[in-house]
Amino acid sequence: MAHLLASAGGAGFLWLICGLLPVQALSNLNIADENLGSDRDNASYTKTDYLIADKLNTEDFPLINKQEKSEDVGLQNPANSLPQTTPNSANSSRSSDRLAQVTSVSQLSDVQPTDWAFQALQSLVERYGCIAGYPNLTYRGNRALTRYEFAAGLNACLDRVNELIATATGDLVTKEDLATLQKLQEQFAAELTTLRGRVDAVEARTAELEANQFSTTTKLNGEAIIAAVGATGGAPDTDDPNIILVNRVRLNLTTSFTGKDLLITGLQAYNFLGGADGTGSVQETLGLASPLLSASSARTSFEPQFPGVNARDLSAVGANSLQVYKLLYIFPVANKLTLFAGTAAETSDAFPTITPFYGEGQESISRFASLNPVLRVSGGTSGTGLASAAGFIFNISPSLDFRALYGNANANLPQKSPDEAVPGTGISTTPLGAGLFGGSSVIAAQLTFKPSRDIDIGLNYANSYHEINILGTGLISSDIGALGGVPADTPVKLNSVGGTVTWRFSPKIALSGYGAALFVDDSSGAVDASTTFTSWMVGVHFNDLFKSGNNAGIIFGQPLYRSDASGAAELGANRATPYHLEAYYRVKLNDNISITPGGFVLFNPEGDSTNETTTVGVLRTTFTF
Repeated sequence: MAHLLASAGGAGFLWLICGLLPVQALSNLNIADENLGSDRDNASYTKTDYLIADKLNTEDFPLINKQEKSEDVGLQNPANSLPQTTPNSANSSRSSDRLAQVTSVSQLSDVQPTDWAFQALQSLVERYGCIAGYPNLTYRGNRALTRYEFAAGLNACLDRVNELIATATGDLVTKEDLATLQKLQEQFAAELTTLRGRVDAVEARTAELEANQFSTTTKLNGEAIIAAVGATGGAPDTDDPNIILVNRVRLNLTTSFTGKDLLITGLQAYNFLGGADGTGSVQETLGLASPLLSASSARTSFEPQFPGVNARDLSAVGANSLQVYKLLYIFPVANKLTLFAGTAAETSDAFPTITPFYGEGQESISRFASLNPVLRVSGGTSGTGLASAAGFIFNISPSLDFRALYGNANANLPQKSPDEAVPGTGISTTPLGAGLFGGSSVIAAQLTFKPSRDIDIGLNYANSYHEINILGTGLISSDIGALGGVPADTPVKLNSVGGTVTWRFSPKIALSGYGAALFVDDSSGAVDASTTFTSWMVGVHFNDLFKSGNNAGIIFGQPLYRSDASGAAELGANRATPYHLEAYYRVKLNDNISITPGGFVLFNPEGDSTNETTTVGVLRTTFTF
């Protein structure tokens, strides 16, 4: 045996087996195992809000710039891959990993004529043609191997020898080589049997998965949030609310018909209360909510903007009622141009969020911290897919991206209701108007650019119109009655500008902040009134704090505040600049479960000096699947 292995043919077989290992033995088994688990792994999507910005920022959508974010729907995530359209697509996607047949030893960059086994390799290439190299054209001849690997390589070589014999080329195989192969086959008979058993088991598992797969074009994943929320403080002469336990569950279906397009269908249910007058919400109990639709600065990030009510017609939405919160179709039309349209969408779906604090189930716990207010104007982030919207994404360059959309909240209503929702206010039961191009609407745009790999900048503009006197952000109680002292049924127009910057000055620490100004004017012509709202935020975000996968944030800023008013508009009494201070720490228990304790403190909440300093504490548990 030793003499045989020392010969060119014997030594060649040993080197042959080393070369064949990645392609003939373990690689195929590993690929099969990974493919079997790919659905499970891809379901670990920690941000299931399904931003278009994230869903398109993948290799499957090369037209869109990739945003570097801490999570990200997330998006950042193994789930950010487009569903394949054929059952065999998983294997085809790995074609780049397969090793090519070597026809000459000179193709292997790390094998030199001076190497002691050069002649053996050359002989095997010329006589048997069964040497394979790695994709980078290396051979890695000094790599150690296990008995299983040796058996797998030997089995592959035997197949090649049998093929040569069957094609009447037996003269290329010497009797000594055949004797050596026979002895090796006998010696490794047990390992070969084990290997065949493993292959059979993988084939059986693959067949079972193919027979029971959900769809060849659609992937299903989701998120469930269960949180305890408590608060203290609020308006004078109000009692602290009890600690409440709330939930929000989302299921998302992502479908591709061509491999380049994407249809997103999102279902959700939640048990937050509020209704048209805010009854049952934490902010209403604190006395910090608007009298209509419960807008407030004391709101959590994962709470819908209009809990317990359909803002289109003010009808009630029962706790844990199933609803469609996302219905959106995205498709490329040119090399750098992608279009999207849907009947349940949000502004943040199309625009990269820039700040690392966004992630309703994973990052900041307040509505204030996660997004620039300009994105939230006109119900742009209602959490219920309020708007019907259409727009485009234009990739000017790898570092410059421009996006715009038109959205309308009541596109499905043919006429505005003549009935009053609240007697004496003039507000109808369809307060946002009616028709695709009538009633409340928004035209929004964002320019995103990366001057360097560590800096992301987003510039936002939104032009909005409302049938009633609102901002539509849900961020402060003055959101309703934006023009102070002006009737509630007064139409208004808004011009909103803002910017967001994130600087990752180290791999695990980022500085982020935003600034925004909302200019509100009367649109009725009956009164002359205008108001300016401003807001800003700065924060520090930590990745992998204390342990890999654990994130944290510290945030400070000013919620939206009336900084100026003219004409019939009033600034209000007891004015004081409001401030927001927040901290949270997300603990990643495993790939599918995280727990985030955190809290935020409101100073001069709602811009009123008579309101007490308010603290809101949250313990959020998030399940992703």
